[in-house]
Amino acid sequence: MPRPLTEDVLARISFPSGRPLPQSLRAWLGFDTSLLERYGWFAHGSGVLTPRPLHALVADEFGAWWKEDFAPFTDRFPECFLLPGGSDSRRVLAVTEPDAEGESPVLALDMDDLPFVGLMYPGFDVYLADTAGLVDRDRGSYTSLLRHADHAPRMRHHAARCLDGREYVQYPF
Repeated sequence: MPRPLTEDVLARISFPSGRPLPQSLRAWLGFDTSLLERYGWFAHGSGVLTPRPLHALVADEFGAWWKEDFAPFTDRFPECFLLPGGSDSRRVLAVTEPDAEGESPVLALDMDDLPFVGLMYPGFDVYLADTAGLVDRDRGSYTSLLRHADHAPRMRHHAARCLDGREYVQYPF
């Protein structure tokens, strides 16, 4: 059974940094919060968003020994939210400077072989669309949307602002 945020909470909610929620996330939260609650998005039953810096999220998900190695990402990705999906990989909404659609990127974290941080989606909107099977993309590459006709401009925006123009970075960072 879906558990939406109430209209009054939706009207005032923003990320702790003060950045506004993208319309895609606002629409999702107007429909349901229970899925994202399971991934630690909210303080217990409060409707208050509880992001983690990337290094803390990685330590929580993959082991404390990674915290120091991911510390260089603290300033770039101080406000992150775990998304459903993956096993030795995870999807993370990283609240950054939004693109032209008002969206922040979704990162792929992959800890198999050499740890990897890469741009996977230009926003929560495309993450949801892909999860629903509505995006035609190369499933063999986390960063394939950088070469997708519709999504490349937004992906390049995030690459420039988040990873110094790169699609991904690999360990050692």
